Amino acid sequence: MSQAPKILSVEELPTSEAKWVTLKKIHWSDPEGKQRTWECAERTTRGSSGIDAVAILAILRSESNAFRPSTVIVEQFRAPVGKFVVELPAGLIDEGETAEDAAIRELEEETGFKAKRVLESSPLQVCDPGMTTANMKLVAVDVPFPDQLEVSEQKLDAGEFITTRIVELPKLAAELKEYEKKGYVVDARLSHFASGYEMAEKLRNMSF
Repeated sequence: MSQAPKILSVEELPTSEAKWVTLKKIHWSDPEGKQRTWECAERTTRGSSGIDAVAILAILRSESNAFRPSTVIVEQFRAPVGKFVVELPAGLIDEGETAEDAAIRELEEETGFKAKRVLESSPLQVCDPGMTTANMKLVAVDVPFPDQLEVSEQKLDAGEFITTRIVELPKLAAELKEYEKKGYVVDARLSHFASGYEMAEKLRNMSF
């Protein structure tokens, strides 16, 4: 019987016990030559590619126009914020793997959808540069269907609890607003994409 996830307790984590992140103290000089210090978190899992992770924008489309261009988003409980978060599919890049290969692999594992090709791969992006060294790439992939949309089975690892949702691209921004009303937190990358898409449509139609 499943139950709602919840935070049971929070405690300080000694650096010596941390498996995934570490804290760093940075000494730097500002434009006036004044010495300053800064604290940040750093992933310990970064491979030789120099890229931590990938976020995937999957474009789901029908070659017969049976449904409108859509994308897949995921819902999962994120312990650091203590809430369910709505995100783009994403994951860490394995050693020896490119961001593009990781995007195709992670998309299939988290959602069951298999991309046919990479449409675009972003330059290296930083996620929260005032807090962490974490970086990533955003990879857009093409997921075509001959006709109707077909949902495939996820390939989740043990301990992963991810729910997928298919949303038509023109309805994405409105759908995310509904998530906020239900108490979900929307990931910044997904929110920014939805806002950009909505703004592009307004500019194209000049409807403000």
